[in-house]
Amino acid sequence: MRRTDRLFEIIQILRNGKLHRAQDIAARLEVSTRTIYRDMDTLMASGVPVEGERGVGYMVREAITLPPLTLTPAELEALNLGMAIVAEAADTDLKMAAESLAAKIDAVLPTETVAEADSWKFAVYPFADVARGLAQMPTLRAAIKARQKLFLRYRRIDGVLTERVIRPLQMEYWGRVWTVTAWCETRAAFRVFRVDLIETAEALPELFVDEPGKRLQDYDPMCEHEARG
Repeated sequence: MRRTDRLFEIIQILRNGKLHRAQDIAARLEVSTRTIYRDMDTLMASGVPVEGERGVGYMVREAITLPPLTLTPAELEALNLGMAIVAEAADTDLKMAAESLAAKIDAVLPTETVAEADSWKFAVYPFADVARGLAQMPTLRAAIKARQKLFLRYRRIDGVLTERVIRPLQMEYWGRVWTVTAWCETRAAFRVFRVDLIETAEALPELFVDEPGKRLQDYDPMCEHEARG
């Protein structure tokens, strides 16, 4: 079960207002008790009204809830940009509300594939970074759909500006930071680029087709992590 789905299932279990032991929830979801402890910490930190503690149990207080929503990438971008704008406003209450909403959204987005030791500290990036990354979204999305190569000018996290030719394969959202997974022809390897660090993205006239070893299904996150550069 994906972490996103598990968090949703935990909330559904707790919605009856009764006290639930972590070990009972773990058995029901077929995960370890330690995993449930981590999930509860995540839900509490993101503003979900969960009360309780390890060894005792957990329950949820009454709160305003919405039915489950399925958002398209474009809808999520729009919501993300709106939060970024509100968070930069002078109204303290609105800024706090935007940050709380962002945390709740972050909690139910897929993050299980991000190594805990190298999470890039997504959650502490300022909202202003979001708008910078969104400028490249139309070009990236169009290139993925058309299977078109891109020429990037990309500033690495150490500040070095590099130039890359890539085959964009997939975009993902990691707590207010978007990434694009690609086959980097410059490095002859898979790479994951943070969209907010892409300074320019130019569509090239050359299209690409699936080749063994260069397809999304061939991507191994651990290998990319070890060879990042």
